[in-house]
Amino acid sequence: MTGPEAGQGAGRGAGRGAGRQDGSAEAYLLGLRLRGRQVLVVGGGAVAARRVPRLLAAGADVLLVSPSATPALEELAAHSRIEWRRRGYASGDCAGAWLVIACADRPEVNAAVAAEAEANRTWCTRADDASAATAWTPASGTAGDTSVGVLSGDPRHSAAIRDAITAGLRSGTIAARHHRRRLTGVALVGGGPGDPGLITVRGRQLLAEADVVIADRLGPRELLGELPPDVLVIDAGKVPYRRQMSQEEINEALVAHAASGKFVVRLKGGDPFVFGRGGEEMLACLRAGIPVTVVPGVSSAVGVPTAAGLPVTHRGTAQDFHVISVHVPPDDERSTLDWPALARSDGTLVLLMSLERIGTVTRTLMKHGRPGNYPVSVIADGTMPTQRTIYSTLDDVERRLADEGVRPPAVVVIGGVVTVAAELAALVRDLRA
Repeated sequence: MTGPEAGQGAGRGAGRGAGRQDGSAEAYLLGLRLRGRQVLVVGGGAVAARRVPRLLAAGADVLLVSPSATPALEELAAHSRIEWRRRGYASGDCAGAWLVIACADRPEVNAAVAAEAEANRTWCTRADDASAATAWTPASGTAGDTSVGVLSGDPRHSAAIRDAITAGLRSGTIAARHHRRRLTGVALVGGGPGDPGLITVRGRQLLAEADVVIADRLGPRELLGELPPDVLVIDAGKVPYRRQMSQEEINEALVAHAASGKFVVRLKGGDPFVFGRGGEEMLACLRAGIPVTVVPGVSSAVGVPTAAGLPVTHRGTAQDFHVISVHVPPDDERSTLDWPALARSDGTLVLLMSLERIGTVTRTLMKHGRPGNYPVSVIADGTMPTQRTIYSTLDDVERRLADEGVRPPAVVVIGGVVTVAAELAALVRDLRA
C-alpha cells in the first residue's frame, strides 16, 4: 500500500500545510462541505470501502462506478445509500461531480479519470499516484464535534499523529475550551480515589471546559495544574477537623457562578453520589434553575482495595460487601447503622472515614460477636505513589495504626477477603524476587 493510496500524499505538518513531494507545491488544507453534492468514486475495492462511509457521514451523494465492489459497498448500494453503476469508467462520468476519487485497480483508468476531472476543473484524488492528483486526502478522524486532518510524507506517520491528537482530545489531555458554543451549568465530576489517571474520559473532558472549578482535597488535584490560567479554582478543603467550606457555602458558590453564565465543575474525590453529598449539591442547583450533569467516578470504596490487590468479594469467602461511612462512631445517637447485624454478617465491611474512630468500631464488632483475630486491612493513600497496606486483626489494628502513624485518607477492609489479599501479595512478592 503506497502513501497515495492512503490519501496522504505529502507534507510536513498537521493543520498548517502539507510540505512538498516530488516538487509539487504545498497543499492548502480545506474542509469541504459536501452535503447534497455529488462525489464520484471510481473503483470498488478496499480504498473505496474506507472512503465512502466518511463521505456519507459528510452528507455527500456518492456515485460509485465499478464493475465490482466489496460486500460493504454492495450493502450500501442495496439500501440505496449510494448509487452504483456496475461497469467500468466511461468518459463523461465526472460531469456533475464536485469531487472525484480515483481508486481503480488499473493506473491507466485512474489517469483517465484524473484527466477528465482536470478538464472539468474538479478536484481529484488518486489512490495510486498522489503526485498526479490535484487533491490529497489527509489522515482524518473525529473527537466529539472536532475533525482532525493530518498530511505528511509518510501515511503511517500521518495516521499516528491523527490518532495521538484524537485520543488526546477524547481523553481531555489535549484541550481547548469552546468560545462560540460554551457549556453552561454545573457538572458534578467524580475524580476517582486519587490517581489522576483514574478520572473518567468524560470527567476530564468537562474539566477542560470549566470556567470555575470547586475542588475537594481528595480529588485528583494534579489535574488542576493543567487548567488555563483564567480558570478560577476554588479550594473547598474538606480536610478533617480543619477550616473548610461548609456544604452550604459550596452550594451557594455552585449556584452563584453558574447563574453568572460560567460553566462550573465540582471536582470531587471518588464518586459524587457515594458519600460525596453530590445529591445535596444537585438539589441546590436544580432548585435554583441550574442544569446539572453528573459524571460517575471510581469510588474509593472499591477502587482503593482493588488497587491494593484486595478483592472485596471472593468466591467461597464473601458474596456481599457493605460500604460504611463512619463519620460518627457506633455509639453516637446520630448513627443509623445496625452494628450488631454487621458484626454477625459474613460479608466484607469496607469502612470510609473511620481512621479516627477505628478503636470504637473494632470494640463494637468484637462486642457483638466478631473474634479478635478477625483479619483487617488498612490501605492508606490508595492509588497514589505513597500507597501502603497494613494487615492486622480487630484486636490489634488500633495499636498498629498508632505505631505506624497512619493518617487519613485510608480505607479499612474487614473480612475473610483480607486473608486472600495477603496471599495474593505474597505471590506477587515471590514473582518480583
